[in-house]
Amino acid sequence: MIETILIIVGTIIALLGTIMIFDARKLSDKFFSFGDQNEATNGMKILGFFLAIIGALLIYFNI
Repeated sequence: MIETILIIVGTIIALLGTIMIFDARKLSDKFFSFGDQNEATNGMKILGFFLAIIGALLIYFNI
């Protein structure tokens, strides 16, 4: 039972990371209002990458 829950949580985390990578420009326009949006976009892409890796590792080591 706990394995299934961890797989679902890992999938959701990996999905959120992937969405952050591909929609970083739209999300930074929506949530941040400071001038340099390139830094915000790069930061969100890096955070999305780490989230995707954490989610994938959670799925990989759970199986």
